[in-house]
Amino acid sequence: MSVSTARRHRCPVCDYAFDETVGAPREGFPAGTRWADIPDDWPCPDCGVRDKVDFEPEPITERSTEEKK
Repeated sequence: MSVSTARRHRCPVCDYAFDETVGAPREGFPAGTRWADIPDDWPCPDCGVRDKVDFEPEPITERSTEEKK
């Protein structure tokens, strides 16, 4: 069993969540894209009004890859 500690960052306006494990393919960020690699001026793809700096990090939780299936 492998364990993931990927981060999620949530938009405080619309609750869109960027998950490093999933990425944001429609925005050009494939699965595995680290939050640090997202441009600072990247807005929320759902509401478009918040920049990356406004996203709130969620606590790191260890999730088994088995649990995600």
